Amino acid sequence: MEKPLAPGLYIVATPIGNLSDLSPRAAETLRGADLVLAEDTRVTGKLLAHAGAKTPMRRYDDHSKDSDRDRIVDRLASEAIALVSDAGTPLISDPGYKLVRSAREAGRDVRTVPGPCALIAGLTLSGLPTDRFFFVGFLPAKAKARADAILELAPLKATLVFYESGSRLSESLLALSAGLGERDSAVAREISKLHEECVTGTLAELADRYAEARPKGEIVIIVGPSRERAEASDSELDSALLEALQTLSPSRAAAEAAERLKVPRKRAYARALELSRK
Repeated sequence: MEKPLAPGLYIVATPIGNLSDLSPRAAETLRGADLVLAEDTRVTGKLLAHAGAKTPMRRYDDHSKDSDRDRIVDRLASEAIALVSDAGTPLISDPGYKLVRSAREAGRDVRTVPGPCALIAGLTLSGLPTDRFFFVGFLPAKAKARADAILELAPLKATLVFYESGSRLSESLLALSAGLGERDSAVAREISKLHEECVTGTLAELADRYAEARPKGEIVIIVGPSRERAEASDSELDSALLEALQTLSPSRAAAEAAERLKVPRKRAYARALELSRK
């Protein structure tokens, strides 16, 4: 017999495609809870059947009233309630944080049952840098708002991660290409399912690929950091200047080296003067 769950809110990650990814602890939590809060009870009903859980369900999403949230927080004092999303980890691009915040403010116990997350899965498939990344979620639907949002992201020196639908994939890739330039990117879809796919290329290449084909399902777009070259080292600058100084004046040599290595002309000229005096 499974041990009864202590009262509180349980944030339960659910599979993003393959039902086998439901962890034993998550299944046990769903079976032992007094109530399951779901975005779509039809979707979660299939998951509960897979887990062998007969727990009552109640819809909870972005349209739920504040009074509904207050009643749930009251129940947490004596009941174990599980919060799930349709797929993946709750609170990632969904409104569950409001419930968690209210529960904490009321002194209720909050626990997490970690598991699948499309954001992290997409990153691992992409082959792009993962040491620093920024999760954006869904871009705005309207073109102007979308372009403005992308413009704000352009200076970030990090891998960018977006969620998108198949019907908007091509236009979003085109907008990203226009706003961010040529960056290494990936489109991951059907993650953990039979036809899992991760296609890599530049933003422009991916936009062309999906211009006609509109894939189904939820999609993760991963965009690598800017390809801007790191500023040249002193030895690289010296090498370029010494070569140029064989036939050019210090000012002309500095201009040529600065253009080739993309360094400030002032830095190149100061070093060219030093080298020319030796």
